[in-house]
Amino acid sequence: MTRGPLDAVAVALDTAERATFTAWAERFGPRVGALKVGLEAYVRFGPWAVETARRAGGRVFLDLKLHDIPNTVAGAVRSALDLGADYLTVHAGGGPAMLAAAAEAAAGRLAVLAVTVLTHLDGAELEQLDLPGGAAARALRWARLAAAAGCAGVVCSPQELATLRPALPPPFLLVTPGIRPAGAAAGDQKRIATPAAALAAGADLLVIGRPLTRASDPGAALAELERELAAAAR
Repeated sequence: MTRGPLDAVAVALDTAERATFTAWAERFGPRVGALKVGLEAYVRFGPWAVETARRAGGRVFLDLKLHDIPNTVAGAVRSALDLGADYLTVHAGGGPAMLAAAAEAAAGRLAVLAVTVLTHLDGAELEQLDLPGGAAARALRWARLAAAAGCAGVVCSPQELATLRPALPPPFLLVTPGIRPAGAAAGDQKRIATPAAALAAGADLLVIGRPLTRASDPGAALAELERELAAAAR
């Protein structure tokens, strides 16, 4: 089922309140392309969260950022298949063998997305972690590893899109958190962009949470986002 401009949006259902999770899933699921179940909700609710998101409509983005030895990650990917997830994240920093094990376990039935550099990290923090050279260069290096290992795509900040998209054309997926509509607060993320700017730079899926879920009028916020994305597509 097509949803027009909002098909490029994944709404992050980041809450540990069961009633809130259900309400958000029912509100946004029929309108957007995917619902994201992250660590907060999955640790609290387990498979129920995935099932609830799946029943609400659209695709399910299971954002667990798996990072372990290859055999353990492969087993977790097979479990995600049984849950009915459409996307699943792993950490690119787990290395080529782990990425390949995840992609092989997915067997083409879900899209394994390798997380490159988390959006709350900036250059100074990467230096502290002994990861010099800036986010864009590291994201590109790890994205190429992920592609070579058979992953369907990567998660990167919008600021790395201009570097990654020319090097990794479609159908390789570029999924971007750190999306903030004009005027929205940045929160705890540092490498951010507007939805229109991210799409123009080559993003395939925009992950948006608080600007929609915590808006005073979520329906109006979603309608405004739809207008912004439609205008950008013209």
